[in-house]
Amino acid sequence: MRPRLPRETAIVGFVVALSTVATCGLFVQGVGDAFGGAVSGGSLPAALWGSAAALLVVVIQGGLMWQSATRQVDARSRIALAVLAVVCFSLPLLLGPTWNSAMLAVGGMLAVTLPERLSVPLAAVAAVLAAGITLATGAAVLQALIAGAGVPVAGLSAYATVWLCLAVGELRDARAELASRAVGEERIRFARDLHDVLGHSLQAVALRAELAERLLPRDPERVAKELAEIQAMARGAVQEMREIVRGYRTTSLRTELDGATAVLRAAGISCDGAALPADLPRHVHETLGWVAREAVTNVLRHSGATRCAMEVRTDGGRVELEIVNDGARRAAGSGSGLAGLRERLAAVGGALQAGPADGGRFRVLATVPLEET
Repeated sequence: MRPRLPRETAIVGFVVALSTVATCGLFVQGVGDAFGGAVSGGSLPAALWGSAAALLVVVIQGGLMWQSATRQVDARSRIALAVLAVVCFSLPLLLGPTWNSAMLAVGGMLAVTLPERLSVPLAAVAAVLAAGITLATGAAVLQALIAGAGVPVAGLSAYATVWLCLAVGELRDARAELASRAVGEERIRFARDLHDVLGHSLQAVALRAELAERLLPRDPERVAKELAEIQAMARGAVQEMREIVRGYRTTSLRTELDGATAVLRAAGISCDGAALPADLPRHVHETLGWVAREAVTNVLRHSGATRCAMEVRTDGGRVELEIVNDGARRAAGSGSGLAGLRERLAAVGGALQAGPADGGRFRVLATVPLEET
C-alpha cells in the first residue's frame, strides 16, 4: 500500500521547518564560541550582535524557502536575499572564522530565489568569495576549498527540496484535472446519446407540425391524421428519452464497476476490477449500481485515497458490495448522498454500513436481498 500524502501546505511547512533547523546548525559553533568568549572576558556586545544576525538569517531563509515552495517569489524576495548575503559574508570578517559556515546559507537561497540564468553564475561567484573570505580569516587552504565547494552543494540541496515540493503540487493538480476530465467525458457521452436518439424524432415532429399547419385551410381530414402521427411520434420520443435516462441512472452493476475503475485510475488511485456473480436480479444491479457510483464519487471528492478495493459477493440469500479506500482521514462519513443510499437500500430490504475501518481505511458495505421485497 502506497503512503498517503498530506496536504501540500503541510508538506511545505515540514520542509521549511527542516531547512530552518539545518540553517540554525550553521551558526551553532559561532554563537557558542561568541558567548563562551564573552563569559571568559570577551566582548558580550559582539556575541549579541552575532546572535541577532544569525536569527535574522534564519528568519529570512525560512521566508524565502516558503515563498519559493509556494511560487510567491517577487522583487522583495530578491531584496531579502541581498540582505542575507551581506550578513552571511560579513559575519566571518567581523567576528572570526567560527562564523564561516554561515556563508553556506547564501548558496541555498540563491538557487531557490533566482532563475537559473542568474543563480548559477552568482553561485560560482559566491563559492569563490566564500573560499577567499575563509582564507582571509586565517583558515587553511583545504578549509577554504571545502567552504567554496559547500556553496553550490547547499544550492543543489535547496533546489532539489523546493523542486520536490512543487512536483507534489503539480501532481495533485494533474490528479484533480484527470478526475474532472473523466466526469466531463461521461457528461459528453450522455449528451451525445440523448442527441442521437431524440434528434431525429424531434425533427420529424417539427416537420409534421409544419405540414399540418400548411394543410389546415384546405384538408382538415389530412391534418387530423398528421396530428395523430405527431402524437404517436411525441410519445415515442418520450419513451426513448425515458429509456436513455433509465439506462444512464440504472445501468448494470458491471457497467458501474467498470466505469468506477476507469475513473479512479484516471484520478491516480489504484483500483482493481471486481468479479461479479452471474445472474443477479435487476433490482440488485440497480440498487448496488447506485451505491458504487455514490461511493466512488465520495472517494474522488472527499478522500486522500491512493488505493480503492471493490468486491461483490453472495452470502446466503443476500448480495454484498464492499468498497474500501485508504483515505479515511479525509473521507466524509455522512451526508445527503449516503442518506439517500440508505433510503434506496431500505426500499428493497437492504442495508448500508459506512464509516472508518482499521488501518486508516474508509469502508462502505451495502447488502441487498436476492429476492425482491
